[in-house]
Amino acid sequence: MTLLSYDRYCDEILVQTDALRATLKGADLAATVPSCPDWTLRQLAVHVGGAHRWVGEIVRGRATEDVPEEKVPGFEGPAADGPEALDAWLAEGAAATVAALREAGPDAEVWSWAWERSTAFWARRMTHETVVHRADAALAARVPYTVDAEVAADTIEEWLRIVSYVQEQGDDPEANELRGGDRSLHLHATDVPGAEWLIELGEERFTWRHDHAKATVALRGSLTDLMLVFNRRLAPTSDRVEVLGDAELLDFWLERSSFG
Repeated sequence: MTLLSYDRYCDEILVQTDALRATLKGADLAATVPSCPDWTLRQLAVHVGGAHRWVGEIVRGRATEDVPEEKVPGFEGPAADGPEALDAWLAEGAAATVAALREAGPDAEVWSWAWERSTAFWARRMTHETVVHRADAALAARVPYTVDAEVAADTIEEWLRIVSYVQEQGDDPEANELRGGDRSLHLHATDVPGAEWLIELGEERFTWRHDHAKATVALRGSLTDLMLVFNRRLAPTSDRVEVLGDAELLDFWLERSSFG
């Protein structure tokens, strides 16, 4: 698996936002989001749209440090409460952020909280922020959820990189536990050839690679469902996936890679 192109990430921010908007259409915006129980469906949508606007502000201003939320125009959501206003606000925010990303190109240096301070980082991050929260919205609205295989695979890989980065920083006690014991996890997509990951918990840190190998625990299912389990949007006990071996190790990983 390889990174998607910068243009593809920009396209996907719009594609995923449009799919989120379609999920929200006609849904009960006051419904609780099962996978984010502190939020209603409307609050989830505002979180996504606010994140888009925040990144747009970082990119447009070529920010060299974090931009406070209160400095981001429209961050708190649309002025009106109705679903039409929310829909327009989501569309406008995503379009403006993508326009800023396209104008800047992939190599512009901007602030980020992570390992890479570039517009390329933010294009990828906003793609998967929207992919995963669209899954949250689908759960709340009780509608089907699908995502392109290349995007689903990259969502898994980006999350592995984020968990790895958090572990490297050494500040998160749960991420620090993802090591040792000569243990491993194997993710195996049953519908996409080559979509497999072997995660090995080494003494100093965990590592991963694409490999078909025996592991302490294996998770098998469609690529989309693997991504959903890995992001804690689908329970590993679901009949849509199969867990072989030490299920407690999979639970251990999921619990310690949640970051709250």
